[in-house]
Amino acid sequence: MQIKTPRGTQDVLPSEAYKWHYVENTAREVAEKYGFQEIRTPIFEHTELFIRGIGDTTDVVEKEMYTFEDRSGRSITLKPEGTAPVARSFIENKLYAEPQPTKLYYIIPVFRYEKPQAGRYREHHQFGIEVFGAINPSVDAEVISLAMAVYTKMGIKNLEVRINNIGCPKCRKDYHEVLKAYLGERLNNLCTTCQSRFERNPMRIIDCKSDTCQQQLQDVPLMLNHICDECNDHFEGLKKYLEASGIEYIIDPKIVRGLDYYTKTAFEIITDEAGKKGTLCGGGRYDKLVEDCGGPSTPGVGFGMGLERAILSLETQKIHIPNPKALDAFVVTMGTAAKLKGFELISELRSRGFKVDQDHMDRSVKAQFKYADKMMASYTIIIGEDELNKGILLLKNMGNGEQEEIEITDIYNILKDRLK
Repeated sequence: MQIKTPRGTQDVLPSEAYKWHYVENTAREVAEKYGFQEIRTPIFEHTELFIRGIGDTTDVVEKEMYTFEDRSGRSITLKPEGTAPVARSFIENKLYAEPQPTKLYYIIPVFRYEKPQAGRYREHHQFGIEVFGAINPSVDAEVISLAMAVYTKMGIKNLEVRINNIGCPKCRKDYHEVLKAYLGERLNNLCTTCQSRFERNPMRIIDCKSDTCQQQLQDVPLMLNHICDECNDHFEGLKKYLEASGIEYIIDPKIVRGLDYYTKTAFEIITDEAGKKGTLCGGGRYDKLVEDCGGPSTPGVGFGMGLERAILSLETQKIHIPNPKALDAFVVTMGTAAKLKGFELISELRSRGFKVDQDHMDRSVKAQFKYADKMMASYTIIIGEDELNKGILLLKNMGNGEQEEIEITDIYNILKDRLK
């Protein structure tokens, strides 16, 4: 029986890899312009990290994690998100002892057992940003600005920034009582998932996608109307900094986050594609996460951006993704001696920085040209017995078909000049 990819995973073939390079390189370039540095954490962590950091009442911990025991009986989890591992590294490596803020980015695979859908897989990939050590709302605005800059540089259009403030532990406690009083009267009309959330995580009910639940939530009390003075001041500051950076925003009081560590700022970036709105990016502030993971009290803010979702938007909006030609030149040879000379030539060309290749399948000359075209070679270098005897080669432009005879020793400078 043929073995295939596990459900919810995919192969990225060479014909598609350039799209990933484009998105990843754009994200890296923008992040580094904003003063962020890359961090890489292990692909798996101790399960306790996610239980403590994300929260044991979240869907991620309860239903979606890939958890197993290693040979020593330790519970290990493939990371379902990037923030908690970075917080763990921040603590373990005492980055808090360095001048703050600490500004980090990463590009990682994440694993969640959930129903696969367009742009979302059980193994998917995220570009993430984390800032530790700064409480000022200017940092929240900078993080949102960075995400928008990535999408803008890629050319994605029809974007909306939606913001909310989901309170802090102090004001959220009182709000939960108000929310549960409202929901309690409607509990029997909610879906079973929301009924299970009622005691443990009632704010997640607001985010339920069920039409039946949404009918019950039309007049639900919202956190934004119950935030404390500190949270309100922070939210007003965020709006001013967004306005100062020229970013338009929509206040969406129904934005909540699925992970327990979020406080105050919560935001999403939405795109409208063919009349259908979809979330490209989500994030917010998590001022208690480092402390919950065993570190000193340290504020934080960040986001996660799905790479598959970004690529899907590029394709849906028919945005041109640069696909650099695979080869500068392909060496076409005729005869054993010419093939050996061709191998010598490509070795030298590669050492000088050119992208070149030659035939390794003993194809006919016609088939070699056909393969060179498939490999998108800008030029072919033709070497036969006559050319060897004369110390020359033929250089053919694969775009316009023009061909010229040049000295073998001149190929390096001439090819460099032609490729300009």
